[in-house]
Amino acid sequence: MTWHTTRLAAFDLETTGVDVEQDRIVTAAVIGLGGGAPTEQHEWIADPGIEIPAEATAVHHITTEYARENGEQAHVVVDQIAEGLVAQVSGGATVVGHNVPYDLTLLDRECRRYDLPTLHDRLGGTPLHVLDTRVLDQYGLPYRKRPSETQGARQLVTLAQVYELEWTESEAHGCAYDALMSARIVYRIGTLAHMRRIDWPERIKHHRKAQLHHLGGLTAAELHASQIEWAAQQAAGLQEHFRKTDPNAVVDGAWPLRPLEDS
Repeated sequence: MTWHTTRLAAFDLETTGVDVEQDRIVTAAVIGLGGGAPTEQHEWIADPGIEIPAEATAVHHITTEYARENGEQAHVVVDQIAEGLVAQVSGGATVVGHNVPYDLTLLDRECRRYDLPTLHDRLGGTPLHVLDTRVLDQYGLPYRKRPSETQGARQLVTLAQVYELEWTESEAHGCAYDALMSARIVYRIGTLAHMRRIDWPERIKHHRKAQLHHLGGLTAAELHASQIEWAAQQAAGLQEHFRKTDPNAVVDGAWPLRPLEDS
């Protein structure tokens, strides 16, 4: 099997904000799929123990009141999410997501917050291989303008459009929907990577400096190692761009997990 047809574990979190060091998990999904085995879908909702800001609710539609009434205790959910990922990875699955350092780092900090073993601790010597749609897309199709002032070039919705996958806005930002969309995008990228360039769809073939074919023929382990390098390069390029207007701008290029900040 190639890296896109093997067993995948699609993973996504919705949270109280964008700060991986301080924000909390609200909902999560871990979905095992592909590889010739039945789909296993697990979803959680947590009471994060803090107020869910209106800005976060506007994205995932979960209010503080709803989470308190319907969510499990946060430490229980965090533990179950980590165990769900371990079960998939231990069974040979590759973790798939969009902008994975956000989700894996926030899960890591939540485990530490509740004195639970981290994902790394739980896996022991089992290797963790990850496919990040944001990194893979930016490497394979490096030059793309924003579709609009309000939609970024590497947002999940943009990738769905580029790889011709139907997008349902009313379901977007639900964990299961976003996780599955990431897996579907990985499959489309992998399919293109293992095709002859001459057989690519016209919209891909004429993309400036398209290099999806470089992703073909790699193992999941090799692709994981390559993404570490590509993510660092992509972050450095974005940081250089930001510093044109903000000399102190910093973009963290650590992948797939951001190192723990000094206390």
